[in-house]
Amino acid sequence: MTYSKSIDRLRKIMDELREQCPWDKKQTIQTLRQQTLEEVYELTDAITQENWQSIKEELGDMLLHLVFYSRIASEKGEFSFDDVIETVCNKLVARHPHIYAHVQVNDEEQVKQNWEKLKLKEGKTSVLSGLPPGLPALMKALRLQGKAKQVGFEWDHTAQVKEKVEEELGELYEAVELGEQEKIEDEMGDVLFALINYARFVNVDPENALERTNIKFIRRFQQMEAMAQDEGKALHDMTLMEMDALWNKAKKQERI
Repeated sequence: MTYSKSIDRLRKIMDELREQCPWDKKQTIQTLRQQTLEEVYELTDAITQENWQSIKEELGDMLLHLVFYSRIASEKGEFSFDDVIETVCNKLVARHPHIYAHVQVNDEEQVKQNWEKLKLKEGKTSVLSGLPPGLPALMKALRLQGKAKQVGFEWDHTAQVKEKVEEELGELYEAVELGEQEKIEDEMGDVLFALINYARFVNVDPENALERTNIKFIRRFQQMEAMAQDEGKALHDMTLMEMDALWNKAKKQERI
């Protein structure tokens, strides 16, 4: 089975839905916005779980949204789906002169450095510009650190980052002892920022790592609830020691 005309089929279906379906007719870029965010999170969940069937389906949903936005834009005389494709093609060629021109690079770090330099030439006023204000704080911190790295604002060794984490933890503990809530919040932010930096240095995606822990916590906690129910109990009626015993039992069952 060939799919060479699948994108044309999708565009045709989008046109038909936009013209004939009452729901699709009413949609605007504002009404689609939240749905797009939900689709992005569903895609990232599928990626975290490495569920390739779900990844395929969620990528299809994302593609539908791209076509939908482009259809609305074309109705307003702004741009078409072809314009979207041509724009990203031109950007990729312009930002990869080591492929499409005569610039020489030795590794991926030089590629990233050239990328940031090119963006500044395009009109960006700061190396740190270009990040969406609404980007989740953890992801924003990671991207900020990565951007700063491209101009050399970076630790030399992982041990230095570890020391920074320990330093920030010490300052947090001092703030807690003083009981100054605003100071505690500031120091907590510094600790989290330093930990994200450390994750970067040990090649861990902190967002993905935290989500894996969230999933693990949900799985173990729900197992605790099930074990308590089997004993004819509810968690809120149990002592912390009893719940901790169930937690450890749930952990052991995962290792079997």
